[in-house]
Amino acid sequence: MRSDSYYGSGLKAAMAIVFLSISILTTLANAEEARLTDIVVTCNEDHLLVYFNVKNCFTEDLNKAIESGINTTFTFFISLYQIRDIQWDKKMADLKVRHDIVFDNLKEVYRVKLSERNNKMIPVKDFHEAKNLMSKIVGLKLIDLNRLQKGSRYRVRMMAELDKIRLPFYLDYALFFLSLWDFETDWYEINFTY
Repeated sequence: MRSDSYYGSGLKAAMAIVFLSISILTTLANAEEARLTDIVVTCNEDHLLVYFNVKNCFTEDLNKAIESGINTTFTFFISLYQIRDIQWDKKMADLKVRHDIVFDNLKEVYRVKLSERNNKMIPVKDFHEAKNLMSKIVGLKLIDLNRLQKGSRYRVRMMAELDKIRLPFYLDYALFFLSLWDFETDWYEINFTY
């Protein structure tokens, strides 16, 4: 003979599992991934310039890692193609830009190095300002305008990634979870006619 309380508790357990699953899926769906925003392709008198920001790239764990002195590198990939109808698109430029940050605990200053600024070390006291420098590409010279053809169509592709954090050998095994801090944005494209 079956008891109604037996089926009632089974139903409650099943509903709890369904509710928990929905909660986990909703949390995962709402988690924001790193992405490029505020993308602008423009020109000055001599060069084609690119601007963009990386949003949601600094997690709480990554912030703690940086503040503990772990060297962190963002790499940006930017390419320019001439769009052609009959042939394959022609690659006109292919840039790889690196932004590095390390916190100097003794001097209490963040040292930011930007490859597009000749790898000059920029000391910054404020962590928010240092993160801002790390996550922005500002006026990057992509190509000389004299290499572009008037009336031709072009495509700029860009993406960003956090390089794997490299630790001293003896810490690699103890801190294996650092791979969870890796991110890579999707590729973003801007098409334009010059």
